[in-house]
Amino acid sequence: MGKEDRRHLRTRVRSKVRMAHNELGELVVYSGDISDSGVFVELVSQEKPAVDDIVSLQIVDLPVEAPIIKARVVRITKHGLGLEFVDENTEID
Repeated sequence: MGKEDRRHLRTRVRSKVRMAHNELGELVVYSGDISDSGVFVELVSQEKPAVDDIVSLQIVDLPVEAPIIKARVVRITKHGLGLEFVDENTEID
């Protein structure tokens, strides 16, 4: 996806994130950048979910408990996953 294809401004934010997937279990990853529609998480040495899989995410390095949100895998790179936020009623794969 080229820069001109982006729908929302991206901001570089490095936070520790708990990511849960039905088959892979719970992983601790780090955010790379975030926008209104999604987030890129760094994930290099572990098995990755497939494109279109749904995961749940929660930022864990905040002073208060963050909400758990759901996201769909839309892109896989050697450095991690591009995730698009989805409705909370979407089932996790």
